[in-house]
Amino acid sequence: MSGYALRLFEDILTAAESVTLPPRRRVVYVVEGTALVSADWQASTFAANSAWFGADSCTVLARAERAHLWRWELVRTPVSDDGVLSGPGVTSRPLLMSDIELDPTSQYLMRCDRVDFPPGGIAYTHTHAGPGIRCLLRGSIEICVDDETFSRQPGEPWFERGTDPVLALTSGDEPTSFVRAMILPRSLLGQTSIRYVRAEDLDKPKLQEYTRFADEFIDL
Repeated sequence: MSGYALRLFEDILTAAESVTLPPRRRVVYVVEGTALVSADWQASTFAANSAWFGADSCTVLARAERAHLWRWELVRTPVSDDGVLSGPGVTSRPLLMSDIELDPTSQYLMRCDRVDFPPGGIAYTHTHAGPGIRCLLRGSIEICVDDETFSRQPGEPWFERGTDPVLALTSGDEPTSFVRAMILPRSLLGQTSIRYVRAEDLDKPKLQEYTRFADEFIDL
């Protein structure tokens, strides 16, 4: 097994300001505004609630008044840089970094998706096939894992190892959504990664809905 870290940043770019990012396995999700991402001599525009994936260097430009971004990166440890962006009109800060172990003889993909719950939605006790960092987009959520319970509000992240059984309870008053990036086996391309732990939950209605933005093979 080799040491890696999955990290999440919040970047805010003002109009007509751009930043150049070094090669990394990364996902850039647009929370608000519009961003133009240029890489490999190609440029694409991404509106709110869309995401870009790439592993090479790229340039990101705010196309509207500003672009509010969440940026996930997979890096080797020890980490060679703090990943924070700088420049005129650029605000950037780390939200979370978590160490993970990956097998260099195995093959992986990087997935980014959004999960939406109706008011009072529940993700029954479950595991996932790989680790990931989530960030709450709207609503509120309470996470129960082992003997620990914690809650998150919009803009707040959390890490799940994948192997730990997790129960998630969402706000009863409003819809709840979060966006996540996970590192999964390539065999799960296009397939769900969730596994329910308790037999009594298998046939219960699952009200959450998924929007997948990226499901891409990565090389370690």
